[in-house]
Amino acid sequence: MSQEIIEETEIRPDGSKRIVKRTVEKGVSFGSSLAMVISFVTWKSVFWAIIHGLFGWAYVIYYFIKYR
Repeated sequence: MSQEIIEETEIRPDGSKRIVKRTVEKGVSFGSSLAMVISFVTWKSVFWAIIHGLFGWAYVIYYFIKYR
């Protein structure tokens, strides 16, 4: 997972400026990856793997409750 630092200038109501730095993380979480693998192995569909990857841990928990 990669990180990107974004620097923004914030102007306050009194006219002063403040520099704000924020870190943005990019990538796929472990829960999403696990959901996609479980979905693809079970259903053999890339479409459903992507959909289940969007739900992440929710799909992983659902799968283990329903099918295990």
